[in-house]
Amino acid sequence: MQDVLQKGLTHTSRLTVGREHTALAMGSGDMEVFATPAMVALMEHAAMLAVASSLPEGSTTVGAQMDTTHLRPSAVGAEIEARAELVAVEGRKLTFHVQATDRGETIGEGTHVRFVVDRARFLAKL
Repeated sequence: MQDVLQKGLTHTSRLTVGREHTALAMGSGDMEVFATPAMVALMEHAAMLAVASSLPEGSTTVGAQMDTTHLRPSAVGAEIEARAELVAVEGRKLTFHVQATDRGETIGEGTHVRFVVDRARFLAKL
């Protein structure tokens, strides 16, 4: 994969926090603030898209590990950005630095690992 995917690939995904993205709605807490699972999903989305256009035909990536912190609350209506940068390529294993912001302030960050898989072979395992 090192010849196909190069460190430094990035993507930023954006989301306006709706009631469906709150801890109360997602069952991860009891307040109407941006939920950690929603932040993690946005980070994963950014990482997936950072490399998607560089993958061989028939390949995709799947999330395998997320080590993240959620540092600050965000309100319904907030504009959240999650940025992922590919920082390491080890065979099929891809490691990303991920960061989420609200109005330019960091609300979460961490490391995310994805693996490149053949889409058809992966789905055949179901």
